[in-house]
Amino acid sequence: MRNLVLIGALCAALPLAAQDQPQGSQPKPAPVPTLEKPGMAAPDAKSEMPAKPAKPAAPKPVNPDSGKTVEEIIARVNNEIITRSEYEKARQAAAEDAKTECQNRCTPEQLQTDIDDRQKHTLRDLVDQSLLVQRGKDMGVSVEADLVKRLDAIRVDNKLDSLEALEKAVEGTGVNWEDFKNNIKNSLLTQRVISSEVGSHITVPDEEVSKYYEAHKAEFVRPEQVALREIVVSTEGKKPEEFPDLKKKAETALKRVQDGEDFGEIAKRLSDGSTKSQGGYLGIYKRGELSKELEDKVFNMKRNQLTDVMETKQGFLVLQVLEHYDEGEQALAKVKNEIMDKLYGGRMEPAMREYLKTLREQSYVVIKPGFQDIAGGGGSEIQEVSATPEVTKAKKNHKKFLLFGKRAGSASSS
Repeated sequence: MRNLVLIGALCAALPLAAQDQPQGSQPKPAPVPTLEKPGMAAPDAKSEMPAKPAKPAAPKPVNPDSGKTVEEIIARVNNEIITRSEYEKARQAAAEDAKTECQNRCTPEQLQTDIDDRQKHTLRDLVDQSLLVQRGKDMGVSVEADLVKRLDAIRVDNKLDSLEALEKAVEGTGVNWEDFKNNIKNSLLTQRVISSEVGSHITVPDEEVSKYYEAHKAEFVRPEQVALREIVVSTEGKKPEEFPDLKKKAETALKRVQDGEDFGEIAKRLSDGSTKSQGGYLGIYKRGELSKELEDKVFNMKRNQLTDVMETKQGFLVLQVLEHYDEGEQALAKVKNEIMDKLYGGRMEPAMREYLKTLREQSYVVIKPGFQDIAGGGGSEIQEVSATPEVTKAKKNHKKFLLFGKRAGSASSS
C-alpha cells in the first residue's frame, strides 16, 4: 500500500483548514483575573470584633500538564495558525518526496542536497498554502466534486473496493481521515486559485514559439520515438470464466474511442491501469525500450492510431500512438506543445511569486522570532510576534483582489 502511505505523508504536510473565526478580527487578550490571598477574609468596617481567621483552602490537585506548551505556534496567517508540529511534518514529507523521486537514480550526496533544498522552503510553502486556501474561500471556489473524484482515484490505485475501506486504510497509517480529506481539499483549492488567478493570465503567442524553435533546433534532433496512451482492463485476481466479459469491456472502450470519444476520458472512466488518472498517458519510448511485439506494432503506426485489443499477462490492453516522432530534426508542429509548456513554465514561476507577494501585502502575516528567514522574506510583510498579547499593528483590510486587474466574471468584493 505504498501509494497510500506516500499520499498520506504528503497530505499530512499541508496546513489545516482555516479556523472558524470571522476574518478581520483579532483574538482579544484574556482578562487578568483578580487574585485573593488565601486565608484572608475581607474586613468588616462595621464590626468592632476582630474577624475570625478563614479556614485554609483545601489544596488543589496539581495538573501534571500545567505550564506545558501543547502546541508551539510559529506563524499566524490572518486567522489561521501554523504550528511547529505541522512544520516538522512538512519537512518530513519533503524528505520522503525527494527519496521517492530519487529511486536509486542519484548518489547519497545528491539526495541530501535535494532534501536540504526542499526543506529550506518548508515554512514559506506552508504560509503560501494558507494564503491560497484563504483566497479560494474568499472567491467562493468549491472543489467538493473534485475531492470525491480524487478520493475515488486513490481508492482505485490502492485496489480498495469502497471509500469505507480507504478510510480504514488511511487511519491504519496513523493519519486522521478528516485531516486526510481536508488536506486534499486544500490542495485542490490551491490548484484552482493558481489556475484562475495566475495561469489564466499567461499566454504564449505562436510567434514566440516559432522564434524559440528556430533558435533551439538542435534540441529537437532526436531518435525515432512514440508517445503512448493505454487503456487496461485487468484480469489479475479474476477467474478464467470472467475473461470474456473483461475482454468485451476493453472492446467497448476501443469502440467508443473509434466512434469519436476522447481516449483520455475513456481511460479515466474504464481503465484499471495506474495511468488512468493521467488519461492513460504512458510516456515516450525509443526503439529497444518496449517488448519486440509491441515495438513492431506501435512503431509502424501514425499519430492517433489505435491498436486492437491485445491480451497480456496483466489483462486486455489498448494502445494509442499519441505522437510518432521521426528520427532527426523534429518539425515545429510535432514539438509545438512541448515548447509552449516550456515557455509557459518559465513565466509561471515569477508570476506566481509576484502573486503570493501581493497576497501577503493584503494579509496579516506574523512569524515567530527565529523563523523569519525561512518564512518568505523578500518583499513580504513579515513581523516578529509581539512579546505582549496586544497586536501593535492593526490588521490590513483583507480585500478580494486580482493581481492582473478586474475581469469579467470575477468574484465581487465583500
